Amino acid sequence: MSAPLAVVATLSAVTMGVLAAEPATSDDHLMAASGSQSISGPAKASADDVSSALARRGDVVSRSTIRTAAKAESAARKDMAVDQQARRLAKKLDESMWTTDVLNLWDGPSEKSDKIGEIGAIRQVTVTGRQQLGRTQVVIDGQSRWVSSDYLSADKPQPEPEGPSLGGTCANGSVISAGRAALYEIHDVVCANWPQITSYGTWRGDGEHGQGRAIDIMITGETGWAVANFLRANYSALGIEYIIFSQHIWSVERSGEGWRGMSDRGSVTANHYDHVHVTVY
Repeated sequence: MSAPLAVVATLSAVTMGVLAAEPATSDDHLMAASGSQSISGPAKASADDVSSALARRGDVVSRSTIRTAAKAESAARKDMAVDQQARRLAKKLDESMWTTDVLNLWDGPSEKSDKIGEIGAIRQVTVTGRQQLGRTQVVIDGQSRWVSSDYLSADKPQPEPEGPSLGGTCANGSVISAGRAALYEIHDVVCANWPQITSYGTWRGDGEHGQGRAIDIMITGETGWAVANFLRANYSALGIEYIIFSQHIWSVERSGEGWRGMSDRGSVTANHYDHVHVTVY
């Protein structure tokens, strides 16, 4: 049972219970006094009738309480009517759409409407054909709701492909020998996400390679940039100090400047077009 229906049922039951509790003599007096006028049933009992009946039972209920209950019942019936109309429109249209993002659910199309929940991305909803103020009316669990029209699609959206991530297992058989533990972590994560890369350079007799804190990942082009940007995004977790690729450098010290261009060193390898160089702390 929906919330509005439960409210209506509860209030009707209370009213019927109050009137049913009246003594038979009181009913006779009421009927006699009314003459040709008759009370058709509990639903037409006035606030004064119910209040008087409760008073005779010994219950203290103010008229304002009765009026509040009546207003609540009226609002519940109105909500039920809106839901019924939405269901009829949706059944007649027989059309569904897909959410492209997490959407707020509103009880109406205006800016003053109340938010009454959310619906997740890539969920199918039934539409009624009504659109207003940038929102579309939908039916969810038999109830009328409104969502932003711009985030509905007739075609089911494809989930975003999962990108590279930290962790994983290197399964292509490549191994390295390095001085710093961080370089082993970098090798493993690059190998797990890009198994097509099988060549790495670590120890050399000069500079940071000679200190055991640098690695060359032998890759070019778009894949090289994908690796370089992934490492840049995860520099903190991997202990990276700076990265060089395609004649550009990014460093923690000057991270606010992004990728910076470098001077020409005279060759493809010297300009780091054929490998991503990574130095760790």
